Amino acid sequence: MTTDNTYPKSFSHIGLTVPDIKKAVQFYSEVMGWYVIMEPSTVTKEKETAIGQMCIDVFGEDWETFEIAHLSTSDGTGVELFSFPNGVKEAVPFNPFQTGLFHFCIQDPNIEALVEKIVANGGKQRMPIRSYYPNDKPYQMCYVEDPFGIVFEVYTHSYELTYSSGAYAK
Repeated sequence: MTTDNTYPKSFSHIGLTVPDIKKAVQFYSEVMGWYVIMEPSTVTKEKETAIGQMCIDVFGEDWETFEIAHLSTSDGTGVELFSFPNGVKEAVPFNPFQTGLFHFCIQDPNIEALVEKIVANGGKQRMPIRSYYPNDKPYQMCYVEDPFGIVFEVYTHSYELTYSSGAYAK
């Protein structure tokens, strides 16, 4: 008999490429309330530091500079923002059927107010706010976009509660 030492890994951070890092920091800090843990700064391609070498390893040789900022959600999940001066400034077309990152999800019990705030600050509401279990459980969700076309989802309750059968059972 073998013992499986696999355990659930925690989510550390997500990296998002945006066309304007200052506007993105403003949106995510003011609308989402995320903490700015590193203001926007410029990274220049060089091989003398560990960060410089890591960026070359990740991005290759075809870049000279980019801007980066770090934010954190209330539960400590990081949001790493990148802006490349010669990068594509439009979001890729929404295609959930294509392999790759489809969306991320944030949680707020006041989904109506957050969706309104997202729209008021240049984002979009992609669908009506929907209930997972109408008349049984208070779980709601909605897909939205930030002002840069990045699609994400809003839940009113945690992932575990939303998908567990015993939560809010009658």
